[in-house]
Amino acid sequence: MRLILKAFTVILLMSLALPASAEKYRDTSAPMAVEGALDLNRYLGKWYEIARFPNRFERGCVGVTAEYSMRPDGDVRVLNTCREGALNGKVTIADGSARVEAPGRLSVTFVPWLPFARGDYWVLYVAPDYSLAVVGNPKGTTGWILARTRQISAKQRALAETILSNNGYDIKQLEDVLQK
Repeated sequence: MRLILKAFTVILLMSLALPASAEKYRDTSAPMAVEGALDLNRYLGKWYEIARFPNRFERGCVGVTAEYSMRPDGDVRVLNTCREGALNGKVTIADGSARVEAPGRLSVTFVPWLPFARGDYWVLYVAPDYSLAVVGNPKGTTGWILARTRQISAKQRALAETILSNNGYDIKQLEDVLQK
């Protein structure tokens, strides 16, 4: 029993330390503007990850998608799919949930039994036709460009990068995500 408690304590302390050591990609003194008129029902569905700021939980992932749907309890189901290393690589799925905290501001967890393991997921921009979205968090440790299609135009990419820059992000650190 002591060994189990000790192992749990080590894991807990490591999980608390990881977010503090995460890379920061934005100037946190810059204000963040969220999509206050986000229509959650239109946001639901499948999104392709076009670009992201590097993070430990997506290391080596390509062909990444995120699929959002409503859960019976009113939260949003978050189903993230990663192909490890190559488009034909092993598929890994992370199943989580998101809670709306305020307009355009959600919190996401993939570990529901740890109440402090929620991450901010702020929608900074969504195109009027809901074909493109830009997401970030106030700490600047994550950020994504998402689209309903596997590729976007140069004009859409420039717009997404402008949104990130205007929210204090260093877009030079963005990495493209290989899609089919």
